[in-house]
Amino acid sequence: MADAGPQALCAREPRVPAERLVAEMVPPPRFDSVRFDTYNPDPAQPSQSEAVTVLSGFAAGLGGAHASGAGKRRWFSKKPTAPSGPRGVYLDGGYGVGKTHLLASLWHATPAEPALKAFGTFVELTNLVGALGFQQTVQTLGGHRLLCIDEFELDDPGDTVLVSSLLSRLVEQGVALAATSNTLPGKLGEGRFAAADFLREIQGLSAHFRPLRIDGQDYRHRGLPEAPAPFSEEQVAKAAYATPGASLDDFPGLLEHLARVHPSRYGALTDGITAVCLTDVGPVPDQSTALRLVVLADRLYDREVPVLASGVPFDKLFSDDMLNGGYRKKYFRAISRLTALARDAKPLVSQ
Repeated sequence: MADAGPQALCAREPRVPAERLVAEMVPPPRFDSVRFDTYNPDPAQPSQSEAVTVLSGFAAGLGGAHASGAGKRRWFSKKPTAPSGPRGVYLDGGYGVGKTHLLASLWHATPAEPALKAFGTFVELTNLVGALGFQQTVQTLGGHRLLCIDEFELDDPGDTVLVSSLLSRLVEQGVALAATSNTLPGKLGEGRFAAADFLREIQGLSAHFRPLRIDGQDYRHRGLPEAPAPFSEEQVAKAAYATPGASLDDFPGLLEHLARVHPSRYGALTDGITAVCLTDVGPVPDQSTALRLVVLADRLYDREVPVLASGVPFDKLFSDDMLNGGYRKKYFRAISRLTALARDAKPLVSQ
């Protein structure tokens, strides 16, 4: 067994400085090496191949001079003229069709140095505004070629209006936009996102986006074996002690701890963790807790951290009411991602 025992996520209370928030506006580790040519379109879904073609052309069109006519930030210059025509693309599709893969590929393919491209989730973007202030965020991102926003949220009207105002200012500065969304699918029927709802919600930005529908099944489970059943508490604890850098937490205690940590810090919460080991996993008690768990699942998936658990299977985390309610798209995504991470964790038990 490892010399040191496992860490506990519940013992961590990360503080994230503003400089780190800016520096981390890049694709997360899982998507650091993805490119358009590593995306595997489903032959039965032509919209997937079309998305690659459209986004490749969009990236190529972002070369050359900055759309505002400036090659770098202009802190005290007059407001540039907003570019004509669409300066953004919106990826519309269900969970598991590869939207984040495509969004990260767009970031990598855009012909600009990394300092002039930004990639982050909606939560990370709102936290950046909170840390820097609205005007400083506009200045920080205003000279960029591209801003990619993954998991654009429409749950909180205040945050939505805040980011809408920010995006309007950035478009005026000549920044191109790309987004994926996980909106309230209860409004949409059959879990399909209505692009018009998204564009109306972000107010006057509709002229700057080209909606791009991506159909398909969840790629994480196409042709893969069934997810492993939960292990015993003894197996999970033994694996945690045998795996350097692993964490070990009681699931109910972790849920309580997540309520005390802002979701924008969940990535920092897992810094240096090589595997998350959880005991006594059970159904999530309420919707607020469930939504926090969704964010943690996203950050663990982004960072490729395997999850080993005892208790109930991950597809039993959320109640039927949750899975049939307005946030069901998020819950199904979390189940999909946690199941994939459970597969990754299975070899830890044999160590």
